[in-house]
Amino acid sequence: MITYFHPAELGHHVRTRLYGGSLIEAVEIPDRLKALHDAAKLCTDEFVQPAPADMGVIAEVHDAGYLDFLKTGYAAWKERFPDSLELRPSLHPNAYMRRLPDDLLGRAGYFIADGASVLLEDTWEATIASAASALAATQKVLDGEVAAYALCRPPGHHAYRDMACGYCFLNNGALAATLARRAAGRVTILDVDVHHGNGTQTLFYDRADVQTISVHADPRTTYPFYAGYADERGEGAGEGCNLNLPVDVGSGDAVYLAAVKAGIDAAEKFSPDVVVLALGLDASEADPFACTKVTSEGFAHMGEMLGAMKKPTAIIQEGGYPSPILGDNLIRFMNGFRAASGA
Repeated sequence: MITYFHPAELGHHVRTRLYGGSLIEAVEIPDRLKALHDAAKLCTDEFVQPAPADMGVIAEVHDAGYLDFLKTGYAAWKERFPDSLELRPSLHPNAYMRRLPDDLLGRAGYFIADGASVLLEDTWEATIASAASALAATQKVLDGEVAAYALCRPPGHHAYRDMACGYCFLNNGALAATLARRAAGRVTILDVDVHHGNGTQTLFYDRADVQTISVHADPRTTYPFYAGYADERGEGAGEGCNLNLPVDVGSGDAVYLAAVKAGIDAAEKFSPDVVVLALGLDASEADPFACTKVTSEGFAHMGEMLGAMKKPTAIIQEGGYPSPILGDNLIRFMNGFRAASGA
């Protein structure tokens, strides 16, 4: 199995995050990518730097004004606020106010959903490199490989068409599915990250050709809070093509893997030509977010279960934050997946 990775993904080093009214140490940092990179050397066959991302695919998923903001917003921010080290909005639209203003402060809040999604000087370079890795892995699968791994950072599954959210700027899984649909009739995005893939759900909510499945900690008590409930099933042509499988906070291997099994069963019933696997490792018992308690052995079983689907699979890295066993969890998962799939 090939790992696609671009060194620019090691940029975008945010130092702090806002939590409980205080700025605390950030966890979506380059060190987590370094741990996954070292682990991928031990469980995949080759590292390849992706070609530049296809902007046509990106423009099909994301709003043009939003993309321009991601590319140019930080420079405009520094010109207006020269002493500021980061673009972090202080206000946001809500259900009653959704107009896009001209002013930079208003545009920043419109295009960025929360205090976690900070823009820095090199954010665009890191983000477009992450997208390039996702697209390259997907193309490899479309070219006939059983599976390919995109070591993506920043992650993507919280990003909306026109809004950054939850550390995510471009929705890598949605980009992968969009590219896959050019050659495949039906695509399933199966997300096992401990946080609901709210951006992905929204992008495909009214479509019947892309099934979206998310296993995650219960949003009543876990980010992103406002989406990810079991009664969200899609709408219009997409009715029944969105499946959320929330589990209780603190759940261990048995409960989490049972939900993954339910997701696999739904995917097999849908019978996709290609699977986009949004691989979050933050369900781990050692993850700093401490949402659920999946063990390293649990990730090995999860890999076996997903590999046993024997579907062409683009594996897109999502969450998974610094812990002593982050790399081992990737190795266990990949070894299980490869053994079951033949990748």
